[in-house]
Amino acid sequence: MKSVKFILAAAAMLITVSASAQNDYSDDVKYGKWGATVEERAANIEAQNLLKDAIDNKQYDEAIPHLNTLLQNCPAASVNTFTRGVTLYRAKIQRSRSVDEKKEYVQRLVELYDLRAQYFGDRAEKGRDFILDAKARDMIKYQTSVEAADLRGALKAAIDASIEKNYIKYDLASMYFKNICDAYDYNQDETITSTLILDEYERLSPFFNEVAEDDAQYKELFENSFANSSAANCSNLEALFKEKLAADPDNEELLAKAVALLARRKCTSEFYFDLLVKYYDINPSADTAIYLAEGFLERGDNEKALKYLRETLAIVTDPAAKESLYAKIAVIELSRGNYSSAANTARQLRALNPQNPYSFFVLGQCYASTNCPDDKIGGTSNMWAAYDAMVSASNYFKADPEMQRVSMNLANSYKASFPTQEACFFAEMPEGSTYTITCGFAAGITTTVRYR
Repeated sequence: MKSVKFILAAAAMLITVSASAQNDYSDDVKYGKWGATVEERAANIEAQNLLKDAIDNKQYDEAIPHLNTLLQNCPAASVNTFTRGVTLYRAKIQRSRSVDEKKEYVQRLVELYDLRAQYFGDRAEKGRDFILDAKARDMIKYQTSVEAADLRGALKAAIDASIEKNYIKYDLASMYFKNICDAYDYNQDETITSTLILDEYERLSPFFNEVAEDDAQYKELFENSFANSSAANCSNLEALFKEKLAADPDNEELLAKAVALLARRKCTSEFYFDLLVKYYDINPSADTAIYLAEGFLERGDNEKALKYLRETLAIVTDPAAKESLYAKIAVIELSRGNYSSAANTARQLRALNPQNPYSFFVLGQCYASTNCPDDKIGGTSNMWAAYDAMVSASNYFKADPEMQRVSMNLANSYKASFPTQEACFFAEMPEGSTYTITCGFAAGITTTVRYR
């Protein structure tokens, strides 16, 4: 069967040579690109036909001399020289028997793309952007035989060429950006600096602003590569977005991106905090409000902290989120000495979750904050309720040993303030009897009489 193919190929070559001999290649307009003389033109056209036949018959070794002839004598004659050459070298790469042989053919393939870009890059269709894109993709495919720096250069060249035509290929752009971020983070290329990362992020970002659902994965890769890169540290991000927001202060999308990146880096600067306040005004959310509240607490501004927590409490519906907010508000009010507000909030918290330890922790301290002078035992009846609440807090703080310890310390301090046996005797309150507290924040609570 193979011999039949050879016979057919030989016959085709004879027909080609015969046909070439009959053609008149003296027309410079039509055939001038194939050579300076009629003889050169005939020989080069014959080489093109022989190249096609050899590749069609998968005779790749026989095809190489014909390709070299065309590249040397008339590279600008036909784009088919390059498309066939790509087929040829891809096949040779696939059939390589050693690492060195594969590298050699990969290099020839890369050079072939460069030559095609040189001679056919100015075409409106399948011009430089198309050629460099194909080159980059083949280099990715055969990247084990390519230097990392050369691959980065090819990716950048492909993206630059597409940007010249006002588009990018999302998969290639995201891959390129991840590549340079990784190279920077792992010190693989000293030419890649944090400034370059920031500049490339700024240059490519606009193309990712509106991405179809099918390409969303590439936008995610692009954004994550930047967010996770050490080049995107707080100082660099602040410098980047200060300039951008100064030029476009009302750009909500830009503001959201700045907040997201600065938050991801856990930045704590005043610039970020001011941005967060502005962002919350535009897009209020429980997470942002809690972060702002914590920030204002750190700054000693409890009033503003409570403002954001209460605003959030009014908009959230998730029970777990409301529970967390009630706990934070109750503790802040307690720290400010606002026992009435703290007690009311703690009761709301307890109604939402009867086992929340903070409700008992706050209520216990509220009960202990006021005595009951009319209880005939020195105003200490409130300490029974305070002790009971704090023991309950300790029991529910099982997952938090530190808070459990604090709760028991407070409970023991309240126990030390219980009335004496003598005081209870004269007040006719036998140990173990029930007693209803009549004043203070514990008013109405029924407890048990106990001695110090």
